[in-house]
Amino acid sequence: MKPSLVELVGQKAAIAPLLRSIALGIVVLAVGCSPPPTTTEPTASETDAAATTTPNETSTPETIAIDGSSTVYPLTDEIAKEYLFEHRNDPQGTPDIVVNFSGSSAGFRAFCAGETDISNASRPINQEEIDTCAANGIEFVELPVALDALTVVVHPDNEWADSITIEELQTLWGPDAEGAVTEWSQVRSDWPAEELQLYGPGADSGTFDYFTEVVMGDSGMSRTDYFDSEDDTDLVLSIKDDPSALGYFGYAYFEENQTRLKPVAIDSGNGPVLPSIETVMDGSYQPFTRPLFIYVNSERAEENPVLNDFVSYYMENARNVVQVVGYVPLPDEVYNIALSHFEENKVGTVFGGESSPDMTVEELLELERAF
Repeated sequence: MKPSLVELVGQKAAIAPLLRSIALGIVVLAVGCSPPPTTTEPTASETDAAATTTPNETSTPETIAIDGSSTVYPLTDEIAKEYLFEHRNDPQGTPDIVVNFSGSSAGFRAFCAGETDISNASRPINQEEIDTCAANGIEFVELPVALDALTVVVHPDNEWADSITIEELQTLWGPDAEGAVTEWSQVRSDWPAEELQLYGPGADSGTFDYFTEVVMGDSGMSRTDYFDSEDDTDLVLSIKDDPSALGYFGYAYFEENQTRLKPVAIDSGNGPVLPSIETVMDGSYQPFTRPLFIYVNSERAEENPVLNDFVSYYMENARNVVQVVGYVPLPDEVYNIALSHFEENKVGTVFGGESSPDMTVEELLELERAF
């Protein structure tokens, strides 16, 4: 019998990362970095070098450039801050780590052009991106770092949209709905004939790719007449101010803003299920549970000792920090295998350039074991 995900994941993280984060906020202010996220404003409001530190005048530290998914951004940003905190007194100077977000697809374009060292991604790298990297001589190590529950939300005053089916999401988000489905009653007859406004990530987002593939069966198939942004913070702020709103993004952005937003339970055929750590762990939130990744330029990781050390630190500490920022940790075995893959410079992807909608954690673990 396969072990349950609860058994695989094990005990929740200790309180140490939280204490480190509190101490970190004090140090970050002292060295001139952006302030750590608070529970009153969305994490991803810290944009454009949120995890950047300025080296002292006598040091020559290596620079690490990170871009990509806005979903993975809070995790990578927090780990970068903790790493900087631990290395604040390094005699060779404080490392220079710049964490930005532009969406998974845009991040891969920069990564495969050699413009970044690490690419955050909320979906696996696709074949076109693999080919582009290969054409430019870029080899990469693929590292799964967390689990996400893609979350559909509405304004907290919405009293009718408690749950929604995959078929209703198709009615709402399909290309044929553009300019046609504009009221709630067109999605479900007993919902009010009131205006409906949609919010979601743009076409460069891995969340957009994943959502459209799960809902429509084809990545990228979506109506376009909605408010789109690669900044999930913009989506949060817009939805909380719009009583007619419905949108979607990664779970951490909902988790941080629960008093501002209302989650919509997803009915994929077995009854409505709300996103939570528990429903991700027990598998009941499929098909909107997905792994999150970082991709590392393997040659630069070998040449740049700071990058190598940072990625090792990332994988050794991801399990604890994942829960701090609002995602779900992977089983310890996945982190251990991924770290071994990095240390062995095992390049490539376990997904073969294909998408992975509805993949269970057990299936991911089997792929990692076999790679």
